[in-house]
Amino acid sequence: MARHVLDRVDSTNAEAFRLAPTLGGPAWIMAREQQAGRGRRGRAWTDPPGNFAATLVLRPQGVAADAARLSFVAALAVHDALRDLCGPALNLSLKWPNDVLLNGGKLSGILLESSGAGGQVAVLAIGIGVNLAQAPEPSEVEAGALRPVSLAGETGLTVTPDDLLDALAVRFDEGMRKMSAYGFAPIRAAWLARAARLGETITARTGTAEITGRFDGIDETGALILTGPRGRQAISAADIHFGG
Repeated sequence: MARHVLDRVDSTNAEAFRLAPTLGGPAWIMAREQQAGRGRRGRAWTDPPGNFAATLVLRPQGVAADAARLSFVAALAVHDALRDLCGPALNLSLKWPNDVLLNGGKLSGILLESSGAGGQVAVLAIGIGVNLAQAPEPSEVEAGALRPVSLAGETGLTVTPDDLLDALAVRFDEGMRKMSAYGFAPIRAAWLARAARLGETITARTGTAEITGRFDGIDETGALILTGPRGRQAISAADIHFGG
């Protein structure tokens, strides 16, 4: 799979869409410095030197719902690549839909963006940020969000962006092959085995509602399953907050 490593870029996702017309297949785009990184719902993503900022650009076959399930492949790949590099004792878990947590704090975020028409996805950019060296200050994140953490700050371990890209590319390729051969079921099972707060009470905040209930997993589409006063609900998009 092709790789493009840049010294500086506004956003690796933005660069992915700029490069997409010239690419003959999937490609990784990594930046040493990202000056205008983006998170979910238009939030800024801070990338100081030493942190990981990369995007995998694909031309998937299928509709947006199929592409969205690749976010679970991406989260698993980040989780397992970090375990490969740092050892199985690393206290990692996954927060729906695709955050990677270390010691309960947010270590990594993933942002999927796509272009296409008629419900078909022509280009998919899977942006991945990992706080390898530094984490944002708590004052830089929204109220109620999980505390941001870095790998170095929590463990004293040093992993370079290049080393993480090597391990991540292998793990992502494994996940893609597995989903292509067997569908979403094994990805779903692997994700649930690493899920944070499974069986506990959490709160899902959508654009119009706040729903609190027991986190009972994800369904075959990747939607969050909450069981609360109104029974069992499937939620396809929300911000998740732990606790009551």
